[in-house]
Amino acid sequence: MSEPVEFLVPGVLSLAVMATAMVSLGINTGYERHYGVLKRLGVTPLSRTGLLSAKTLQVLVIEFVQSLLLVLTGWALGWQLTPRIIPALVVLLVGTVAFAGIGLLLAGTLRAEVNLAVSNGLFLVLLFLGGMAYPLDRLPGALEMIAHVLPSAALAETVRGVLDPAVAFPYADAVVLLMWAVAAPVMAVRWFRWEE
Repeated sequence: MSEPVEFLVPGVLSLAVMATAMVSLGINTGYERHYGVLKRLGVTPLSRTGLLSAKTLQVLVIEFVQSLLLVLTGWALGWQLTPRIIPALVVLLVGTVAFAGIGLLLAGTLRAEVNLAVSNGLFLVLLFLGGMAYPLDRLPGALEMIAHVLPSAALAETVRGVLDPAVAFPYADAVVLLMWAVAAPVMAVRWFRWEE
């Protein structure tokens, strides 16, 4: 069993969640809003909460397929598949809620072009500070402290803590992830606008 694979599989699973739930969902929804698709939905009985919940569930289906393929690829590369994958999937679900909330908040408040730029820029920042491709302790001290309050690092570290029995479970990161999973969707529901 190779150490890089043990580190990278949880990171790549977390990266897939961030890319799908925040960037893809957020940009698609932003352009649906821009082109008036959501405005038309706004006059139906569909509530804001219903729309955002349905979009999040759609992302969960996509992520299930992605996770399955990533786990099988990791296993083929020597990663040990254990029963701990089930609680890790629960953590990925919580991460999906957090990142979908962020993506929908951006999509529902910013113009489509601005949302596109902000979503991609935020993705790069969260990737850099997320501990997905390299350990957080390689960041300078102040950046490492900032990284631990961001949802990307919280997700990657919590998934890693669940999957690797040699790593102590990161309770602080799990709490940060839960806070993002509550706050981001609440803010999205509160400030989401059907039209630009």
